[in-house]
Amino acid sequence: MSTKRFIVALTLCLSVVAMQAKSVVLQSPNGLLQVTVSTDNGLTWNVNHDKTVVLKPSAIALQTDLKTKKAKVGKVEEVDRTVASPFYRRSEVRDHYRQLVVTMGDVSIEFRAYDEGAAYRFVSNGKKSFNVIDEQSEFCFAGDYPAVIAYERYRHENQPFLYSFESYYTEHQLSEVKTDPSAITPAVVSLPDGKKAMIMESGVENYPGLWLTRGDKINSLKAVFPKAVLKEKVVGRNLIPTQRARQIAVNLSGRFAMPWRIIAVSADDKALLDCNLAWLLSPECRISDTTWIKAGKVAWDWWNNCNLKHVDFRSGMNTPTYKYFIDFASKYGLEYIIIDEGWSGTESLTKDLNPEIDVPALVKYGRERGVGLILWSTGRNCLIDMEKSFEYYEKLGVKGFKVDFFDRDDQQCVNDTWKIAECAARHHLVLDFHGYRAVGMNRAYPNVLNQEGVMGMENMKWEGRNDNGPVNDVPHYDVLIPYLRMQAGPMDYTPGAMLNATKSNYIGNNANPMSQGTRAHQVAMYVIFEAPLQMLSDSPSKYYDNPETTEYIAQIPTVFDETVALDGQLGAYVVVARRKGTTWYIGAMNNWTARDITLDLSALKVAGRTASVFADGINADRDATDYRLTTVTLPASYKIHLAPGGGWAAVIK
Repeated sequence: MSTKRFIVALTLCLSVVAMQAKSVVLQSPNGLLQVTVSTDNGLTWNVNHDKTVVLKPSAIALQTDLKTKKAKVGKVEEVDRTVASPFYRRSEVRDHYRQLVVTMGDVSIEFRAYDEGAAYRFVSNGKKSFNVIDEQSEFCFAGDYPAVIAYERYRHENQPFLYSFESYYTEHQLSEVKTDPSAITPAVVSLPDGKKAMIMESGVENYPGLWLTRGDKINSLKAVFPKAVLKEKVVGRNLIPTQRARQIAVNLSGRFAMPWRIIAVSADDKALLDCNLAWLLSPECRISDTTWIKAGKVAWDWWNNCNLKHVDFRSGMNTPTYKYFIDFASKYGLEYIIIDEGWSGTESLTKDLNPEIDVPALVKYGRERGVGLILWSTGRNCLIDMEKSFEYYEKLGVKGFKVDFFDRDDQQCVNDTWKIAECAARHHLVLDFHGYRAVGMNRAYPNVLNQEGVMGMENMKWEGRNDNGPVNDVPHYDVLIPYLRMQAGPMDYTPGAMLNATKSNYIGNNANPMSQGTRAHQVAMYVIFEAPLQMLSDSPSKYYDNPETTEYIAQIPTVFDETVALDGQLGAYVVVARRKGTTWYIGAMNNWTARDITLDLSALKVAGRTASVFADGINADRDATDYRLTTVTLPASYKIHLAPGGGWAAVIK
């Protein structure tokens, strides 16, 4: 890792003129993005990109018991460094920005301007612990622009801010944004000239998550936060708050950095596919040795109901079934299997275990075949005797846990996830968090290989239909999330369905589930959807019935050395290329509208190389399982066809 740090020479020394100046401008390194910070009548920021107004003056405030003084604006500092990122979409990331700090007594606000967007965060400078009653964060736009936003879909115990962060997107004007329920980030707003603005946060630790609602000003959004939890109770699989404080965060340390508020800006839709701001603004890695962390693919039982055929045992939650899963994973070079809900009791990870599942025997069986075992747990079970439980399973040889049913992001729950991540890291356990959204933890603790917070394919088990087709348009959602949810961090969508359906023949079927869209649409997900721990969600029996598809999926890595966004239109289609070593992988997906796309491959320098191409078959619009697997020699420009709900993938060696 190399770091270069520069102090930018300005015509005026800001720290000297701050008492006279009403505002100061912070520019991105390329000069196109400008952040104007004003201390007149409270603190505001506004953001311009070239000639486009991204944000009008928007209020920033922290209601706290810290002592504040008149604002003092510091010097502008420029940072340009390269950061290693072995569990990300590229092996290293350039971290290049200009920063300005406004100090107000015991509170400072750090502003950063990147070429990709702008961000700020509050930092406390005092020595005593403190509380945050509330935080004001506005996003005021210049017009009634279209927005893509994900609202809270349901509520546990009818309490706001208690749900699993799984929602389809609503697309409407800023003036139509709801005040209740609130929405989660990221959210995207369409600006003039084809530009996009994406609202995100990162570095959420010992602090609640940011939710969005319609702002008090015209054409604005504002942040709202769940209050801190004082008491909670067990309800089913969840811990549910029963008493909340009046503050959003309590007992914070004297020197404490609050989360980053981010507005990413892209010149076009394609640029949204490769925004590094959430990762760059996450806390730096806290694990000194990461060599034990192993990314990879995993055979998963829950989606396919452990349905096996041509076996001499009754398939289900039992040892023979999981030996079969291990054999399948070993045959195709998959790194892990998961044993989902049903192997353990409800009150502990070491008591009241399912006698039909011999975990020690399965660990040994997997070790002999090069396959690791990951176990499912609720968040509350993890927290019970966590140190002892994790120590026991580390010694046993279990490789990690899928931790489920957090369904909150108040300060207490956020703290719980960080405690689990830290403890798991000490015991060399990888994690997959469900019922929780990506907030920057995976850089600090890269053993957190994946997180959910996405309307994944599990919902295909029970999605309904009406006279017009499926109730929810999943292929449309599939080509929204790479631009939005995926930019916050990896997502456990759980692809890999072998029973694929067109719009006219899809039905929800819990026992024998299917996907909306074509087989090639599913295959392309393994390139497009970022997931260092990536599932194969269907039954091993179905994969054995489809060896060409299985072998194709199995060869695709889950972390990469380079990523290039090739083409895309928000909600219509997406094309991404990723490189691992000398091999390029390309994935393309679209919504229910068939289309032809001409790919410009010149940036990849692959002209003349041979590609193995997995494409929609000529009849994929009628039978979504139809595909063609061919070998082609690539030119610099290559035309592909995507069927309705279709996909396309290429492996270029």
